[in-house]
Amino acid sequence: MSKKLKIGLFGFGVVGQGLHDIIRGQELNLEIVKIAIKNPDKKRSLDAHLFTTDHNEILGNPEINTIVELIDDADAAFNIAKAALGNGKNVVSANKKMIASHLGELVALQEKHGTSLLYEGAVCGSIPIIRNLEEYYDNELLHGISGIFNGSSNYILSKIFNENLEYATALKEAQELGFAETNPILDVGGYDPKFKLAIATAHAYGLFVEPENILNIGIQNLSDNDVRYAREKNFRIKLVPTARKISTKQIVTYVLPKFVKADDFLFNVENEYNGVTVQAAFADKQFFFGKGAGGHPTGAAVLSDIAALRYDYRYEYKKYHQHNGLTHTDNLDLEVYLRYTHEYTIEKLQISGISERFSRNDYKYVIGNISLKNLLANKALLEQKDIFIAHTGRYTYTEHQLSKIAEEAIFS
Repeated sequence: MSKKLKIGLFGFGVVGQGLHDIIRGQELNLEIVKIAIKNPDKKRSLDAHLFTTDHNEILGNPEINTIVELIDDADAAFNIAKAALGNGKNVVSANKKMIASHLGELVALQEKHGTSLLYEGAVCGSIPIIRNLEEYYDNELLHGISGIFNGSSNYILSKIFNENLEYATALKEAQELGFAETNPILDVGGYDPKFKLAIATAHAYGLFVEPENILNIGIQNLSDNDVRYAREKNFRIKLVPTARKISTKQIVTYVLPKFVKADDFLFNVENEYNGVTVQAAFADKQFFFGKGAGGHPTGAAVLSDIAALRYDYRYEYKKYHQHNGLTHTDNLDLEVYLRYTHEYTIEKLQISGISERFSRNDYKYVIGNISLKNLLANKALLEQKDIFIAHTGRYTYTEHQLSKIAEEAIFS
């Protein structure tokens, strides 16, 4: 028999209302007792007595045993989650920045107070990737996890490649549809997928990586020349977060635009949809596909977590507690396409092994190798408007890394 959940809900925006729509009319053995909002003057369709602007009215209510946090402010969300877990209340959250930035502390709070924090809705909307990494892949050796984790940037890229829209026009359309914010840099700059990647890496490898240690370069500098080059090669450009095992004990993580080939699962992931590819030693390559944004898709993921709490479900963080000795590294060379204006850019980035070069007055690019360490060190340079960089999909391993990869393949 499942236990009755008495819910205090923080936030009644797109996802909060989507969750309420899904819950309404279903017999789920749960009740929303109170909803915390910022603006008490905004007209609501529900009874006014259901709403409050006082967080303590929810956090201090002994009747409420479950907190559902669906607000945008990561700092406020952390304070809510921290207080709730400390008060013996379970928490469901969809705030990827808050979770990625405080995951170690949040795990410690759960263990100290015997409470549970679930956050399936924080990573890739309706795709149940966290639960799969926790349960299905709990004993798997994972070679890599990557995909399309951000519906806003993918919508923009889809419109550019499928309908020949200019970047600015596609962005404006995404904003009008509510897929992108007025200031869209969190999405198009790769910050949103970086936070999601940090969370996925924790469950895939048991490795808690601080978001500031993960490279994120976005699509905001994409030009017509970059799109033309990709089309000539029969590629599409996608913004792809990647966590990859490069030796028995080393993991790399980064978010970069990528040239995606037609035989890649991600090639046909369009609009606001997300896709996640998991490469495993035994299960081989598997692909998860679904809507990555929107009130109902994300609300469905949140409801899945709420329903799991009725049976006292919690993440066990098995790989984290195994102390498997994995470390985060930037010791990897990537082959990249670099569009630039000034020659010193190539020298500054220490591009090597150049296999292709093109130069005319309004368009210069090279294809060559660069270390992930140099990319991280020169992030500010790479964000300048006259530069665009994309991963070709190829890597350059050291002999030591190759021997370690071969060794793992033999013993896996």
